[in-house]
Amino acid sequence: MEKQWNNFCRELFDNGGYKDVLNGLLATVEIAVFGLIIGIIIGTLIAMVKVVPKYKILPRILEKVVDVYVGFFRGTPMVVQLLLGYFVLLPLLGIAVDSIIVAIVIFGLNSGAYVSEIMRAGIQSVDSGQLEAGRALGLSYGKTMMRIVIPQSIKNILPTLGNEFITLIKETSVVSFIAVVDLTKAFRQIGAAHYEYLVPYVVLALVYLVLVMLIALGVKMIERRFKRSERRYSK
Repeated sequence: MEKQWNNFCRELFDNGGYKDVLNGLLATVEIAVFGLIIGIIIGTLIAMVKVVPKYKILPRILEKVVDVYVGFFRGTPMVVQLLLGYFVLLPLLGIAVDSIIVAIVIFGLNSGAYVSEIMRAGIQSVDSGQLEAGRALGLSYGKTMMRIVIPQSIKNILPTLGNEFITLIKETSVVSFIAVVDLTKAFRQIGAAHYEYLVPYVVLALVYLVLVMLIALGVKMIERRFKRSERRYSK
């Protein structure tokens, strides 16, 4: 064990492995953060399509389209989506894009499918009187949703969005399939130097654990701030 630890430290510090780890950490965070942002935007739009009254044919058509979208991204593994996007779709379109951009887009599309259901539940948790009040003030349906209903729903779904962010952080471990150097690949390369993976993988697990704990702490701090604001305005 001591020899393995010494080899790990030598590769990490003396041979510059820490640079790959830092770059991998940055890539992991970038993919998860931007993926979640894209997912929130797409998920919000899909949720609005889901909850809009279906009096006309266009909303019904859009609902069928988003159902196919959500079904695909929730029904196939993330790694398959990455492989299809990078090795199939891009060559067919003749587009050359950096692999980390592909990872961000695929993670965003995947997250959008899950966030859409989260947002839909959040929107439906807001009292229907809020929507009616907005419409009574002369706002359109879209403006009422974006300015009144959705901001209130965000407060209700914040813990679930935090869980989605944690899920994205952990799922970045598969982006090495499309040649992205993330945390997992960085530690795998350190282990491959001496074909000793015990210490690198234990440290890798601890790094992911710390990241998840920091995210959970951040979500709790935001929740407390929301609660303080509610108490302040209720007085």
